[in-house]
Amino acid sequence: MVLLTLSNISKAFVMNQVLSNVSLSLPAGSRMGLVGVNGSGKSTLLQIITGALSPDEGTVSLAKGTTIGHLTQHADIDSTCTVTEELSRVFDDVKRMEERLREMEAQMSENHSDPEKMAQLTNAYDRLMRRYEDAGGYEWPSRVQGVLAGLGFSEERRNQPAHLLSGGEKTRLSLARLLLRQPDLLLLDEPTNHLDLTSTEWLEETLKKYRGTVLVISHDRYFLNSVCDMMAELRQTHLTQYNGNYDQFAVKREADLERQLKEYKMQQAEIERQEAIIRRYRMFNREKSIRAAESREKRLEKIERLEKPVDDQKVRFRFEARRRTGDDVLLIRDLKKSFGERTLFRNFTTTIRAGERVALIGPNGVGKSTLLNIITGSQPADTGTVRYGANVDIGYYDQQQSSLHPEKQIMSEVWDDFPHMEPDRVRSTLALFLLTGEDVFRTISTLSGGERGRVALAKLMLKKDNLLILDEPTNHLDMDSREVLEGALDDFDGTILTVSHDRYFINRVATRVIEMNEDGVTEYVGNYDDYLDTKKRIQLGEVLIDTQGKTKTQIEKDKKKEKLLRESEKTRKAKFQKLEKDISDTEDRLSEIEIEMGKSETWLDRGKAAALEEERARKTEELEKMYEDWEALAEIME
Repeated sequence: MVLLTLSNISKAFVMNQVLSNVSLSLPAGSRMGLVGVNGSGKSTLLQIITGALSPDEGTVSLAKGTTIGHLTQHADIDSTCTVTEELSRVFDDVKRMEERLREMEAQMSENHSDPEKMAQLTNAYDRLMRRYEDAGGYEWPSRVQGVLAGLGFSEERRNQPAHLLSGGEKTRLSLARLLLRQPDLLLLDEPTNHLDLTSTEWLEETLKKYRGTVLVISHDRYFLNSVCDMMAELRQTHLTQYNGNYDQFAVKREADLERQLKEYKMQQAEIERQEAIIRRYRMFNREKSIRAAESREKRLEKIERLEKPVDDQKVRFRFEARRRTGDDVLLIRDLKKSFGERTLFRNFTTTIRAGERVALIGPNGVGKSTLLNIITGSQPADTGTVRYGANVDIGYYDQQQSSLHPEKQIMSEVWDDFPHMEPDRVRSTLALFLLTGEDVFRTISTLSGGERGRVALAKLMLKKDNLLILDEPTNHLDMDSREVLEGALDDFDGTILTVSHDRYFINRVATRVIEMNEDGVTEYVGNYDDYLDTKKRIQLGEVLIDTQGKTKTQIEKDKKKEKLLRESEKTRKAKFQKLEKDISDTEDRLSEIEIEMGKSETWLDRGKAAALEEERARKTEELEKMYEDWEALAEIME
């Protein structure tokens, strides 16, 4: 059954056309992701579906009796009730049924001697009890607590007045209320914006099991992959609908654009061919040729001309490091940070080496951004040390863009930091980030979050630092810009430390994940999917780890490397030369053993054959260990 149908919806605000002939079909039980660049009309479309806005043209059709729940990006909650009480109001009807059941029980107790009255009360009681059970009468308190826990509300916050919550917490509370109400059609506008990773994963699982239909606007590509079975894209006022999740949509969209461009070029070539024929006929200037020209012109006029498919502009840039670092880039030991009596984190210890791409994750409030401020020197730690390796140049991307000056023009913001650049080169650099023409003279204070992010990235690119420290770098970027950023970081030959909630970004960029908590860190080799897989295997007892989340093999390798790093360069060089000689001697001896064991007389002497076999096994094992030691030394001495 189709739950929602949009037919030829158009909407304009004054002279700005937002939607043109938009049509959509949403089957009951489906989960559709709605994507498009900022300002493409996604939120407007949801408002039209709810009836908050009227379309200029077209119709919205909903299945009879459909209930709608709409989560906007800005929640308006002024209740003086506690968070738990505010959510419990969802079940006011159930609580009234419960009160009525208690009243009826008292009446039955008083009228048990009147069979007729008792029969009436019993029948009414049974009907009301069925309604009460169907409405979740026995389970609603646990459902309220389950949703609050899933969306990251601590016990302390649950007992505070709802109007004292932050803007993000109010949005989470609105989401919790919607999930408890369970409308037939759930419209969600950026539901993961104020969630940490744990809460986002909980929401994904909840939406997968949701009994209704979901239409969700999101920039979270990992979320869209996990939840959605359909996608729709708004591009240049038009909407295209696809089956499948985000990755499948991205492939199909690229194929559609290529096909549309090919069809457009073929039609243009045919039009040019027909126009050339018409010109030749007219050149003959004979009655018959003129009639033929007019006939072809009429056919040409009737052709439905295809619009040239235009892919939205994308930012284009790459990161380069102006010099190489040593092997050790960043050494952090036993960091602790508190504010008053509240400890954000303690025992934070890690080593980041050249070329690594490390993603730092953890719950909201654990101090990830604070840690980056300590590393970059803008904030002190209570205890512990931060030490940089040789030749390290730090490039810091602050998610708040606090280093940008609100009163400056874009051009001045960049040029003042790079005064030796020619003005044309500054403008060319900004053009890579789609900041062109008169836009470069806009002041920073007038820019959107995405535009400020692009200015900050332009400056970061020009600095050519070899250690990039990135705090939520994808937060204000559209999907296309995020993919370009990921590609630029893929090609970067320096080292990266990033805090991010964007799991798709972590999957593309990270080679190591550090999970941060109040008492320290747990480290995982690989990207986000590897992190999830390792955690699952740890829970099943398949992988043994130490407190830093590493396998025993990785631990031994790291210990060996740490020991080598503590030795002098002269000692390491002597060891390296000795290893090369030992490897050569051992390989020569193994060749001699192979020759000896190939002789028939060797096998006639069983004692000799056994001794040679034993020596071969021992030498092979020794050689493997020498290779490992050689690789560890070679990596350090590169």
